[in-house]
Amino acid sequence: MIRPDETEIRGAWIVREGRVEADHNCQRIEHLLRASLLEAGRDANGWDALYVDPNDGRYWELIYPESQLHGGGPPLLRYVTAVHARRKYNIP
Repeated sequence: MIRPDETEIRGAWIVREGRVEADHNCQRIEHLLRASLLEAGRDANGWDALYVDPNDGRYWELIYPESQLHGGGPPLLRYVTAVHARRKYNIP
């Protein structure tokens, strides 16, 4: 679950023994996408995605702000307003 006071969950990659691993927040984002949030749309490039939390109706945007890294880098899940969601994702 996402706490009511949260507005951002930022993943990071950790290097351990020469291997890159996803941190706890990356794993949490993956879990939320599979088990809790509902996909509501994708932007024109297909990378950014919009989700809605059925528990409180808030919109969450999944982006990859370090896109220069392999695979787009670690994920960032952030709260966005309904106005932002309508503009970027063309939802009603």
